[in-house]
Amino acid sequence: MCSMWFKNRIMNLEKLLRNNIKVLKPYSSARDEFSGEAEVYLDANENPYNAPYNRYPDPLQWELKIKIGRLKNIAPEKIFLGNGSDEPIDIIFRAFCEPGVDNVVSIDPTYGMYQVAADINNVEVRKVKLNEDFSFNAQKLLDVTNLYTKAIFICSPNNPTGNLLDKTEIIKLLTEFDGIVVVDEAYIDFSPENSFLGLLDSCPNLIILQTFSKAWGMAGIRLGMAFAQAEIIRVFNKIKYPYNINILTQLKALELIDNEGEKNEWVKIILDERARMIRKLFKLPFVQVIYPSDANFILVKMTDARGIYEYLTDHKIIVRDRSKVTLCENSLRITIGSPEENKKLRKALKKLVVGLIEDNE
Repeated sequence: MCSMWFKNRIMNLEKLLRNNIKVLKPYSSARDEFSGEAEVYLDANENPYNAPYNRYPDPLQWELKIKIGRLKNIAPEKIFLGNGSDEPIDIIFRAFCEPGVDNVVSIDPTYGMYQVAADINNVEVRKVKLNEDFSFNAQKLLDVTNLYTKAIFICSPNNPTGNLLDKTEIIKLLTEFDGIVVVDEAYIDFSPENSFLGLLDSCPNLIILQTFSKAWGMAGIRLGMAFAQAEIIRVFNKIKYPYNINILTQLKALELIDNEGEKNEWVKIILDERARMIRKLFKLPFVQVIYPSDANFILVKMTDARGIYEYLTDHKIIVRDRSKVTLCENSLRITIGSPEENKKLRKALKKLVVGLIEDNE
């Protein structure tokens, strides 16, 4: 069925790229000009002492990409590694969007870095408000595109709403939009649905973003992934800084990727804790709505979200007040922590209930 959706789908990458990127000659580092093993390295003006940290890292991270490729069943040539997912997001704007001329389309609300990256690159973002249940209609996004629309950004599961977006609607974007469709899957490991990675070979205009920051517990090493056709990845590699992934990150990722079993156990615990948190919070009188979540967090509408946020802060428990975000009025976003952390949150909220009852007596 997948091949039927995208039969004869062709993308003209040259048409989408900025003119200066088409002719860009990337910086050629010493490690680009020589790959392999040698006995003596005198080509990069490195200090000969303090190995292995004295050497520049592999600029294309081939060992790590090969390992990730086996994990994801994706050819290494179709993988870009960035300093978090924010780096490939920024590169998408720099590759495809002419400042002050082109635009992109995104849903609203969604991950805030799309807007920040657009603002830095002087690119218009055309936002399409989600439905009240946080679903979206692909045709509404297509209707706001024009000849200068280079990309559509979709985050699924979405942030801060937590819900998966309709796969059929995303496929409509992929089949009917002539530009790039970015599907950000930062939270896909917590979802019952499969990743869009299975469609990558059929969709020349698809870029998938994933990260090691969430399910894998590696937020501190800042390693994001972009998956796309090899010709798109080659463009990304032209634009990125020469040694964008440092040797410490590469070595730690190579080590931690072997812990897939532990990662899966963490995900199971988080999903169980998410279900428990929802059951417990529903019993609190100031909780109005707990929105369905396919991520490692929940969005909760409360009678006084800001007041409860400040109360929790006073008790050294930090959640995220999303009340000023479109469609999220009076809502807190609560990350699912360890069982102990979640219990502390619930205990603090129960104390608040007791305090409210006493105040009303």
